[in-house]
Amino acid sequence: MYMNRFLIIGTHDGVFHCDEVLACYMLKCLPEYKNAEIIRTRDMAKLNECDIVVDVGAVFDHEKKRYDHHQREFTETLSSLKPELGDKYKIKLSSAGLIYTYYGEDLIQLFAAKEPPLSSADLKVIYKKVYENFIEEIDAIDNGVPMTLEKPAYKIRTHVSSRIGRLNPEWNSNQSIDINEIFKTAMKLISEEFIYTVNYFINVWLPARDYVKMSLENRFEIHKSGEILEFKERFPWKEHLYDLEDEMSIGHEVKYVIFNDKPNSWRVQAVPVDPFSFITRKPLHKSWWGVRDEILSDVSGIEGCIFCHSTGFIGGNVSREGAIKMAIASLEASDE
Repeated sequence: MYMNRFLIIGTHDGVFHCDEVLACYMLKCLPEYKNAEIIRTRDMAKLNECDIVVDVGAVFDHEKKRYDHHQREFTETLSSLKPELGDKYKIKLSSAGLIYTYYGEDLIQLFAAKEPPLSSADLKVIYKKVYENFIEEIDAIDNGVPMTLEKPAYKIRTHVSSRIGRLNPEWNSNQSIDINEIFKTAMKLISEEFIYTVNYFINVWLPARDYVKMSLENRFEIHKSGEILEFKERFPWKEHLYDLEDEMSIGHEVKYVIFNDKPNSWRVQAVPVDPFSFITRKPLHKSWWGVRDEILSDVSGIEGCIFCHSTGFIGGNVSREGAIKMAIASLEASDE
């Protein structure tokens, strides 16, 4: 009998991402963690008390049940951890991918019908297909892996086409289903997406555009180069920046954006080459990649550093001044 009420799952606080949300969900599906409490914190003393930790802590150790992927030395993929699957899985794992790697087969067995049971061969096939068609996308996005080196011809934002198509009866389902009723369900689904989109652009997108324009106009107050923008909070800014740079004829010169993430937490983010790319105009200082906390402060010579992502696209500092210093130091660093 599992002592579920005593188990604790740890992950980071602040803005949540798909990978740790999925990782926690998958763990909660397992009998051992079904009744576990989820603690969201970056306090290492609290994380050390957790039975299992995902997406935080700078440690990957399956035996100790620590599943972070942000540290500089982490390069694991599904193929590297499960070589019996072949070498085709080359995307670096996120916390979701790590949990799926070790617990995915158990999860599939939980969702599969008990009679007839899945054969070991079928289980392996399903395991790979779930990874390829669901988990891999999340791993890639969280780790900043470009889907293509060419600019996509269009953008997928809602996957609503697939979701609508999925409502149709499967070929081996009960064909007496009233397709007209399902069509009504599809109309309700699409109406929710349409209404959300219209309201978003009116009430969220447009005010954000005004904010970015004001920040561009004031950019030389942050640094003489005009290549650093400051926002007082986290909000969607990338598309606005590119549109406004063109409209204001200022070129694509902005390299970094700093913004207040939460109390005592500022972020410095490298501007991507386009709004949907993981390739940046100028990444943060390369010697910082994958380094965090006091070590990062020592390496950079800047007090209050929190972290620098392993690909150099974002970093953090406890203060506005520290974030600005990180941006300036990266701006002045050589590209080598």
